Amino acid sequence: MMVAAGLTAARADDNDYPTEARADYVFGCMAANGQTREALTKCACSIDAIAAILPYDKYVQASTILGMRQGIGQRANEFRSTKMFDDKVAELRRAQAEAEIRCYRPTAN
Repeated sequence: MMVAAGLTAARADDNDYPTEARADYVFGCMAANGQTREALTKCACSIDAIAAILPYDKYVQASTILGMRQGIGQRANEFRSTKMFDDKVAELRRAQAEAEIRCYRPTAN
């Protein structure tokens, strides 16, 4: 019974990403990877894998930092040159790399 409770708690954390955030990720991913059924499957797998690794609040923080880094001026430079921000983005990059391994690598038949 305790094992089942532990699995339920872990799965609840996987679902802390709002549906809108998951859909936004999948739409962007499909725009970059093609508007095919295969891309839909891989992109959905990817956000599920990221959600299993990275809590939603950390995902939002890293995504915001990446967006701010694309700007110009002193404010954008602060987001590019701060170690704390680098660490948050690195967590997202690691989750994305794991998602790529899980979802985009060809499977052996």
